[in-house]
Amino acid sequence: MPASVAILGVHCRAMPAPASAHEIRAVNTRYHDGAAAGYDAKWGIDFGAVGQAQVLGKVAKALGELPRFARSLEIGAGTGYFSLNMRQAGVVAEATCTDISPGMLETLNENAARLDIEVQTVACEAEALPFADASFDLVFGHAVLHHLPDLDRAFGEFRRVLAPGGTLLFAGEPSHHGDRLAALPKRAATAVAPLWRTLMRAGPAPEGHADGGSVNHQLEAFVDVHAFTPDELAARAKRAGLQDVRVRGEELLANWFGWANRALEATADPAEVPWAWKVYAFRGYLALQKVDRRLLEPRLPPAIFYNLMVSARAPR
Repeated sequence: MPASVAILGVHCRAMPAPASAHEIRAVNTRYHDGAAAGYDAKWGIDFGAVGQAQVLGKVAKALGELPRFARSLEIGAGTGYFSLNMRQAGVVAEATCTDISPGMLETLNENAARLDIEVQTVACEAEALPFADASFDLVFGHAVLHHLPDLDRAFGEFRRVLAPGGTLLFAGEPSHHGDRLAALPKRAATAVAPLWRTLMRAGPAPEGHADGGSVNHQLEAFVDVHAFTPDELAARAKRAGLQDVRVRGEELLANWFGWANRALEATADPAEVPWAWKVYAFRGYLALQKVDRRLLEPRLPPAIFYNLMVSARAPR
């Protein structure tokens, strides 16, 4: 399957969460362990030229350049989409990948072995990182902050393990307003999905086929616990003592297009969705992504975009 879905950011609309931080972490661990085996296929994770271009493009957009880092720490690394592509491109020399889900890290290690890339993986909570102070030049993550129950504690940990002058970068976080806007094309696509499947000659999808089964699929409604405003993200970083804080918005037209297509595809047996449709969805997404990047992102307020990215630096 093309990488069109991975580019969208790995999250869905925030839903009511379990009551305690312990329950939030437990349900995230269980869901992501169950979903790990099919995660790359579900989201179109790519470790070739397309995946590298997408990852490096996001890093350069957030930081205004594409620097090189000696030691990186990824929070919520999943199956390695960002770290492994950054290692292949030489953006980071030594990569440490953390996740609350051992299942995700097992798949990440399999991907790293297949790509002949050396990384260190550690299963841990973002709010309690088992690393010494000032250990990393880059602390980053993609579509992970909205899963964390204690964000202030997590940002404190990010600041603690950053070396003086080190960089913080988080991308793919759902914005409060953009997330609500994105619900419109999702609902519209769901409404026309039966007709679309008829036109595609595709049968309905088995429930939970991409999430580790129907029982595990039910947990997805509880793993996303935040959507952000730009000011809120900036405030989190500043309260942790970080400097040069910057928040940007990313993806509007591409997001609407991509989520509408993703909502349609999620209702169908993936083996029966025509390849021509997948190519159309992939190329259309990339085309609209260019429109967003060149025309809309420099001109419109970050809050209306679906994704937010925050960057900052540790004091020297």
